[in-house]
Amino acid sequence: MHDYRWLHEYCLNRFGSVAELEARLPQARSAEELRAVGDDRYLSLLSLRVFRAGLKHSLVDAKWPAFEEVFFGFDPHKVVLMGAEHLERLMQDERLIRHLAKLRSVPRNAQFVLDVAREHGSFGAWLADWPASDITGLWRYLAKHGSQLGGLSAPRFLRMAGKDTFIPTDDVVAALQAQGIVDKAPSSQRDLAAVQAAFNAWQAQSGRPLCQLSMMLAFTVNH
Repeated sequence: MHDYRWLHEYCLNRFGSVAELEARLPQARSAEELRAVGDDRYLSLLSLRVFRAGLKHSLVDAKWPAFEEVFFGFDPHKVVLMGAEHLERLMQDERLIRHLAKLRSVPRNAQFVLDVAREHGSFGAWLADWPASDITGLWRYLAKHGSQLGGLSAPRFLRMAGKDTFIPTDDVVAALQAQGIVDKAPSSQRDLAAVQAAFNAWQAQSGRPLCQLSMMLAFTVNH
């Protein structure tokens, strides 16, 4: 695989200046910023990610104020009490995206948020303390213990929340394939470990957050 110097020089050649490159790169939230976010906001983001999956984001976002209303501002202590009959009634609410499996995921994820908060003090504290050097482990935990958070939903939720992560988009996967790190989109633990090791190496060489390295890798793919 290429080292970070190659990656940086490639991106500089593409955009022409350090300032132009830096302006295109995302920023991760600090541990303190992650801790400061309430559990209700994390449940809202988890739910938003679930509903965005497979749908036009602008459509979901336009309906989100109604979701905030019917789910009690995503207070996990209230949402976790919503039973099947309550969710069936929401299926009649034309303001919402009436997808029963996704609606059911909201109280399930409320329980997940409460379980994490009970053990770690808050959901934000748990996210803040999880090491970036094992971010794929966090993806697996979210997919296993959360509801409808498989595939790219876990890393995309983390990006929405500001937790530092890379995302194996089509362009990032193509870049990883070009460097011989994987031969397909990583899904097995072996492939995910290889990708994590590559990002850890680039981070050690550069000091950059994973989200920026991920974007820089995507820039190396020509369209």
